[in-house]
Parts: sequence; C-alpha cells; structure tokens
Amino acid sequence: MIQLLFTLIFMEIAITVMFVFKTPFRKLVIMGLDRVKRGRGPIVVKTVAGTIFVVMMSSGYNVAAIHRRWIDDGDINSTDQILLAKHLLEASLMGFSLFLAFMIDRLHHYIRELRIRRKSMEAVKKQNQAFENGKTPGSDEIKALEQKKTALHEKIMQLESKLEEKIKEANSAEANATALKKQSEGFLLEYDRLLEENQNLRSQLQSLDRKWSHSNSKKVI
Repeated sequence: MIQLLFTLIFMEIAITVMFVFKTPFRKLVIMGLDRVKRGRGPIVVKTVAGTIFVVMMSSGYNVAAIHRRWIDDGDINSTDQILLAKHLLEASLMGFSLFLAFMIDRLHHYIRELRIRRKSMEAVKKQNQAFENGKTPGSDEIKALEQKKTALHEKIMQLESKLEEKIKEANSAEANATALKKQSEGFLLEYDRLLEENQNLRSQLQSLDRKWSHSNSKKVI
C-alpha cells in the first residue's frame, strides 16, 4: 500500500513538473487529461478519489484510536508504535496524493483557459489587422445573411397575412355556423308547433266525426 502511494505521488509530481515547464510532454499530458475528463472518466476519477479519502479517514481514525489507548493506558508498546507510524504515514501519503490530484486538475483547467484566451486574442488581433488594411472580413457572408434575413422577413409577412385571412375565414364560417344553428333551432320550434297544431286539428276532426255519426244515427231512428 505504501509503495503504491509513493508511486502515485511521484507520478503526480512528474505531471505537475510537466505542467510548469513548457515541453512537448506537456501537450501529451494535456491531451491525456482531456480524454480522461470525457465520458465516464470523471466518474471513475471521483470514485477512486472518494475511496482514497475514505481509506485516509480510516487510517486517521486508527491513529486517533491508538492515541486514545496510549492516553488511557499511559504506556504504548512497540507494536502500537509501528501501527501508529504506519497509519500516520498512509494517511499523510493519501492526503498529499489527493492534494496533488486537485492541483493537477486546477493547473489543467487554467492552462486550457489560458490557451482559449490566447486564441481569442490572436483572432481579435487578426481582425484588427484586417480592418486596418481596409479589408472587411466576411463581407460577402454578411451580405448573404442580410439578403436571407430580408427574404425570411418577407416570407414571415406573407405567412402572417395568410394567417389573418384564414382567421377571418374561420370567424365568418363560425358566424355562419352559429346563424345556421339558430335557424335550425327556429325550424325545430316551428316544426314542433306545427306538429302540435296538426295533432289538435286531428283531435278536433275526430270529435266532429263522432258528433256527425251520432247525429246521423239519431235521424235514422
């Protein structure tokens, strides 16, 4: 465990030194860290760092337990001294490795930000030089974009006018439908009234027929 931690720390120190000095190895390290930070790389790194932190806390707890036993007993044997030194060394190495990992992450982030800013500054300088030389970069593209914008604006106006016409047609159709609905309701009421009158007339006619047949029967007698 201690040998593995020493190897990890030396590797982190070497990476930190590569970040400090501008060498071809720094580009390789930056490219490697870029790939590590893509996909599932950050999850794996966080999992390993969390595991190291938990083990470090466990070593620190063991150190505290040995100190507590030493205070309670008033004496400490050689085995406890060896275990204390071992746990203390492991906790120190794990803490130092986590600190170096954090420093490498921050250095990588700052170097990337510095590169992006340098590229943007170079692009701005090139644009300023082009303007000073009387050359407007991308003028044809700007004109094409303005023409496309004008065409799109006209198309939007046409679509808006068509939409207004469709809305007017829909409103008129809705008004016609409402009028037809009211007219059909009036027709239904008129139909009900005529049906009722027809039934009344039929009942009156039946009563007259009955009276007529009754009077004729009396005359015959």
